[in-house]
Amino acid sequence: MKTVLIAASLLLTAATPHIAMAQAQAPAAAPAPAYSVETTDIGTLLDNPATKAVLDKNLPGFTANPQIDMARSMTLKGVQQYAADTLTDAALAKVQADLNKIPAKK
Repeated sequence: MKTVLIAASLLLTAATPHIAMAQAQAPAAAPAPAYSVETTDIGTLLDNPATKAVLDKNLPGFTANPQIDMARSMTLKGVQQYAADTLTDAALAKVQADLNKIPAKK
């Protein structure tokens, strides 16, 4: 019995560095984007020139809509139900792809 415990102990000791190395080499999760169509409110996107340019590029006329101020506290995903013809899933995917390229404003 003592021999089995010693052998098991040696196996665990020998395996520990390999487990630690495997965990250290695991790729880190990608950081969340600074801006999101699902979580960033429209007011924040409008107030940042870089993100506003993304909206203007992908959603022509959206930022000039006279009702835009009423939506400042909502997200693009939240407004989608009211403008489904403009804020399609494909359009929001394009907006998100461009937003992913913009670092957080400091």
